[in-house]
Amino acid sequence: MAVLTISLVLTGLPTSFNPVSAESNEEKLEENKQKQSEIEQEKQKKQKEIEELRESQEKVNAEIERLDKQVMEAMNKIETKENEIAQTKENIEQLKSEIAELEKRIAERDELLKDRVKSMYQNGGAVDYLDVLMGAESFGNFLERVMSLNTIAEKDKEILEQHKADKEAVESKKAEVEEELASLEEKLNELESLKQKLDSKKQKKSSLMSSLAKKEENAHNHVMEIEEEQETLAAQEAAIQKEIERQRKAEEEARKKAAAEKAAREKAAAEKASASKSSSSSSSNSSSSASASTSSSQSSSNSGALFSWPANASTSSEYNPNRIHPITGKRSLHSGIDLSGGGTIPIRAAADGTVIRANYSSSYGNVVFITHQINGQTFTTVYAHMRSTPAVSAGQSISEGDFLGNMGSTGASTGQHLHFEIHEGSWNGSRSNSVNPRKYLP
Repeated sequence: MAVLTISLVLTGLPTSFNPVSAESNEEKLEENKQKQSEIEQEKQKKQKEIEELRESQEKVNAEIERLDKQVMEAMNKIETKENEIAQTKENIEQLKSEIAELEKRIAERDELLKDRVKSMYQNGGAVDYLDVLMGAESFGNFLERVMSLNTIAEKDKEILEQHKADKEAVESKKAEVEEELASLEEKLNELESLKQKLDSKKQKKSSLMSSLAKKEENAHNHVMEIEEEQETLAAQEAAIQKEIERQRKAEEEARKKAAAEKAAREKAAAEKASASKSSSSSSSNSSSSASASTSSSQSSSNSGALFSWPANASTSSEYNPNRIHPITGKRSLHSGIDLSGGGTIPIRAAADGTVIRANYSSSYGNVVFITHQINGQTFTTVYAHMRSTPAVSAGQSISEGDFLGNMGSTGASTGQHLHFEIHEGSWNGSRSNSVNPRKYLP
């Protein structure tokens, strides 16, 4: 009975505490709901900040692209003016040469006239003319002599006047050209000033970008927009197929050429063998020597230098998988090497290949992507931050050393340089195939 009573009591205890327990659970549920609501609000706030950040970055990228275009236009105008100035200087030099020649001829004429005056003075001045006239045999002969003397005098006067007029005309033209040169130089200074202002604006925008979140993940780190990356990957696939076909044809032509050369050598050797044993021996030795020479040449060329340097400039930044970014101060992949220098520095293809893309990128600036087939392996090279629109186009087959453009500072760049990448295989947005270019450079 006691056990039953205790059992009933124990059984009834939970029932008596249920209202309190339910109330506690409801409070916890309400508290969790509140926290979830706060988390959702925070999430929405962060999402809004991300959207605002993305919009800010897009505006900055658009502004940089606009400034890049203005810089390119200004530099094109500067180049045009420099060419005009150079042509004007050549014109001036030509005019100076013409003036010197005219002055020389005038001086020679002056000497002749001085000699004539001196002769006239020594012989009594006009007496000589009188003697000429008075020596006439008839009136008709007298008239002829008068006309001859007048003709000589008029001719001398005409020559002097012509020389004087020519000299004045050339000097006047020289003055006009020099005035034009001064005008061109003034315009050149104005354009240089404009470029400096634009570079200053671009620097301000770079500083603005460095203040944005995720800055090291965007343009400063050569990361493309998704759409641009997809377009590059699509173009790359087509270019690789075209490059493989180009390489196949090149190898086929090389095989045909080698076969033709071999046939020619064998024919020559056979002809020599039929002539005499001694010539056959000589031919054999020569062939052996040529073969050894060819083998030696091939051995010396296989040094690992599959690519040539794309620009004649000093290296300002090396390939580094953990480079501390100069603007963001954070570690990031520097997927190539930077070559920098002042003035107009041409950029050239580092090897034979096919152009994947040649366009403007918000990160790479004016950039060229090239795919290569070397020893049966695919490589990709990238040439970024060119001064103006690239000199090549997508799908174009090019040879090593072909001109691609001039070194510049377009896109995510704070100074004139070439950012050069080599990828073992295809290019991708993460640049996971990138290698230190020095691995394949001489």
